[in-house]
Amino acid sequence: MATTTEAPSNNEITKIAFDLGAFVGDLGSIEDDAASDDVSLDGLDQELEECKNDDVVTNILSKGTKLRDHTKGVENNLRQVELDSIQDYIKESDNLVSLHEQIRDCDTILSQMETLLSGFQGEIGSISSDIKVLQEKSMDMGLKLKNRKVAESKLAKFVEDIIVPPRMVDIIVDGEVNEEYFRTLEILSKKLKFVEADQLIKGSKALKDVQPELEKLRQKAVTKVFDFTVQKLYALRKPKTNIQILQQSVLLKYKYVISFLKEHAKEVYIEVRAAYVDTMNKVLSAHFRAYIQALEKLQLDIATSSDLIGVETTRSTGLFSTARGPLKNKSAVFALGERINILKDMDLPALIPHIAEAGSQKYPYEVLFRSLHKLLMDTATSEYLFCDDFFGEESIFYEIFAGPFAVVDEHFNSILPNCYDAIGLMLMIRIIHQHQLIMSRRRIPCLDSYLDKVNIALWPRFKMVFDLHLSSLRNANVKTLWEDDVHPHYVMRRYAEFTASLIHLNVEYGDGQLELNMERLRMAIDDLLMKLAKTFPKPKPQTVFLINNYDMTIAVLKEAGSEGGKIQLHFEELLKSNTSLFVEELLLEHFSDLIKFVKSRASEEPGSSTEKPITVAEVEMIVKDFASRWKAAIELMHKDVITSFSNFLCGMEILRAALTQLLLYYTRLSDTIKKIVGGSALNKDLVSISSIMYEIRKYSRTF
Repeated sequence: MATTTEAPSNNEITKIAFDLGAFVGDLGSIEDDAASDDVSLDGLDQELEECKNDDVVTNILSKGTKLRDHTKGVENNLRQVELDSIQDYIKESDNLVSLHEQIRDCDTILSQMETLLSGFQGEIGSISSDIKVLQEKSMDMGLKLKNRKVAESKLAKFVEDIIVPPRMVDIIVDGEVNEEYFRTLEILSKKLKFVEADQLIKGSKALKDVQPELEKLRQKAVTKVFDFTVQKLYALRKPKTNIQILQQSVLLKYKYVISFLKEHAKEVYIEVRAAYVDTMNKVLSAHFRAYIQALEKLQLDIATSSDLIGVETTRSTGLFSTARGPLKNKSAVFALGERINILKDMDLPALIPHIAEAGSQKYPYEVLFRSLHKLLMDTATSEYLFCDDFFGEESIFYEIFAGPFAVVDEHFNSILPNCYDAIGLMLMIRIIHQHQLIMSRRRIPCLDSYLDKVNIALWPRFKMVFDLHLSSLRNANVKTLWEDDVHPHYVMRRYAEFTASLIHLNVEYGDGQLELNMERLRMAIDDLLMKLAKTFPKPKPQTVFLINNYDMTIAVLKEAGSEGGKIQLHFEELLKSNTSLFVEELLLEHFSDLIKFVKSRASEEPGSSTEKPITVAEVEMIVKDFASRWKAAIELMHKDVITSFSNFLCGMEILRAALTQLLLYYTRLSDTIKKIVGGSALNKDLVSISSIMYEIRKYSRTF
C-alpha cells in the first residue's frame, strides 16, 4: 500500500539550505585538520609507478604545481558543483511534490487493478478445467465416429460385393454379348470370387439368400459365352478367311471370355480350348498342304543321282528320267551363280504360287524351301503370340502346330531322299541358320526344336551327296573321261565351280568339317587329273593339260571371291611348278643344243685342267645356228603357246617366262665365249642382248 507524505513548507526549505551551508563549512574545517595529520607513505612507489604514464598526472607535474594544491582545487570544484545541484533541486521542489502526488494516485489505481486481475485469474482457471473436459469428450466422440465410418465402409463394401443388381441380372440373362456384357461379366466374376474368398462371409445369412442367384447367373453366363465363343471359332473354318486379321480384330477383343471360363467354368474352358486347337490344327494343316502342292508345280529340277563331278559327259536316260543334254552344259549343278542371292532375300515375303505359275516361272528347290519356311515362321510367330495373349498359355501352340509340322515333315521327307543337289542342300542349311537368327531376334522360341530337326536332317544328306561326288572322282573311268585335248577338262571345271561354291557358302561360317571334306575332294581331283594327264603320249601335252586345268581352276576360285584359301594356294603352287617345267620343255624343243651346252659346259673355266677344254669350234655351230633361226624359233614358240593354252593371258605369261629364260641361257653362252681363247672371232655371229630384249618386249606388248 502507498503511504502519503506531506510536502515541506517554505520555511523548511530555507532551513534545509542553511543547514547545508553549515554542513559544507564543516567539511572545509575537516579538510584542514586532515592536512595537519601525518600522512603514511606506504605503497607510494607503486602508485607513482602506475601513474607515471597518466596524462593528467604528467600535465600537473609539467606545470610545477604541487599535487596537494591541485587536489584541493579539484575537491573545491566538486563541492561547488554539488552545491549548485542542491540549489537546482530546491528550485524544482514544487514539481517534485506534484510528481509525488501523481505517483501516489497511480499506486492507488494499480492496487485496484491488481484486485480485479486476481478475480479474472480465478475465473480463467475455472474455464480451463471446463475446456479440458470438453476436449476429452471431443476425442471420445471422434474415435467413435472413426470406428463407425470404418464399420460403415466395410459394411457398404460387403453389401456392394454381395448384392445382385437387377440391371446385372437383365444383362447376363437377356443382353447381347458385347462390351457392356463383358463389363458385367467382370462384375459377376468379382462377386463370385468374393463369396469364395473368406470363410466368414460363407457363414453370413445374406450370402445364403444371394448365393443361389449368383450360381444361376454364373451358369447362364457360361452357357452364353460358350455359344458365342464357339460361333466365333467356327468362323475360322470358312474358306479364304484371313486368320490373322480375324484373330487380331475380333477374337482378341473377347479374350476376357476365356479368362472368365478359366476361372469359373474350367470344364467349359477345356472344351473351348480343344475346339480352338482342333479348328486351327485342321485349318493350318490344310493351308500348308495346299501351299506345298502349289510350290511343287514351280520346282526346277537341278540334279539327279547321276549328276556328279566324275561322271562322263553323256548318260543314257533312266527309267523315270527324260533325255538330257551333256552334263558339262548343266553348270547350275556345280556352280553357285545367282543362286547365292537367295541368302540376300531372306526377308522377302513368301512366294505367291499362282502368280509365279501364271508367269511360267520355275525355281530351284532352295527358293521353294525358303518360301515355305518363311510362311511357316510368320504363321508360327503370329499364332504363338496370339495363343499367349488370348489363352495365356504357350503350350497350346505346339498342340495346334502338330498338324502343320506333320504336313511339312511329310513333304520334306519325300523331297530330301531324292535331292542330289549338293549346292542346294548347302544353301538350305544356310537358310535354316538365317531363319534361326530371325526367330532369335523376334524372341520367339516356338520353332527352335523344329529348325534344329531340319538342320540335323540336311547335314547327313549333304554329306551323302558330297561323298557321291568324292566317289565319282575316286572311281572315275579314266579311259571314258579322257579326251585328246589339252584344254581344261569338263570334270576339272565342275570341280572348280563346285569347290568355289562351297568355299563361298562357308565364308561366314568357318565350318571345319566342310573344309576337311573339301580337302579330301581336292586330293581326289589331283589324283584323277594326274591320271588323265599321263594318258597323253608325250610329256609336253601332259604339262600343257595340267597348266590349263590349274589355271582354269584358279580363275574360277578367284571369281568366287578372295576366300580360296589353302586350296587356291595349292593349285597356284602346282601351276608355278608345271609352268617352269613347260618352259624348259619348250626351250629344249627349239634350242636344245644351246641349253645342253650351257647346262653341261658353261660352268667350266676355259683354263681349267679338264680333259677336254671348251674350244671355238665347239660353240661355233651353236652360235651360228642360233643367229640363223632365233627369231623364227621365237615365232614358233609364240604360235605354240597361243594354240596350247586356253587362257591368253596365262599363255603370254608363259611365253614371257620362256623368253626370259632363253635370254639367261644366251647370256651365259655369250659370257662363256668371251672367256674362250679366240672366242672374239665369233663376235660377228653373236646376236646382241639388246636385240633379244627388243624381241621379248615386242611380244610383251601383245598383252
